[in-house]
Amino acid sequence: MSRFIILFSLLVVNQGFAQEASRFKNQVDDLRLKYDSIWDPSKETIVFTGSSSIRMWKDLQTRFPSQQIVNSGFGGSQASDLLYFTDDLILRYKPKKVFIYEGDNDIQAQKRPNEIIGTTRQIISLIRENDPSTEIVIISAKPSISRWKLRGKYKRLNRKFNRLARKDDLLNYVDVWSPMLNGRDLKRDIFIEDGLHMNSKGYDIWYDTMKELVEN
Repeated sequence: MSRFIILFSLLVVNQGFAQEASRFKNQVDDLRLKYDSIWDPSKETIVFTGSSSIRMWKDLQTRFPSQQIVNSGFGGSQASDLLYFTDDLILRYKPKKVFIYEGDNDIQAQKRPNEIIGTTRQIISLIRENDPSTEIVIISAKPSISRWKLRGKYKRLNRKFNRLARKDDLLNYVDVWSPMLNGRDLKRDIFIEDGLHMNSKGYDIWYDTMKELVEN
């Protein structure tokens, strides 16, 4: 009887998870339509995916003109949402590299760092099952004006991301947290009015931290 209860509970949790992630269906459908018309499957592809800090990086392809870039970021997402849509947003493009930015909204939603790491591991496993040679880059959570009070939790999450990457030769960690600071203070002129998302100065920092990982 107890085993039945456990299995039933897991089923309920999975159904709730699917219902929660389904709110992004329209965004995901729009991304598929966009890249169905411009993605060239004969070329190597690099996927950038995750929450709105990726979605709003509008000039990604322009910054890396020698690469075929798919930007499948979807605003408001958490790691569990990316896990649900891994097939649509990552695997269908058969990428040689995947850059992942999740964790920002997770911490805001009061998820524990260990839970976020566990979900990230599942995403990595799905990518590796599809192609074991795929390089994966975990982008650290960024600091922001609107979520500065949560900086301790973000820093703990970033340390765990870093430790995770050290265990895998095809998994990299890129630190965007440190270069977005002046000492211990946040660079405030790199954000738009909402205090959460970045302007072009912020994306200049991200470009500088990631360009070698993209090009090599």
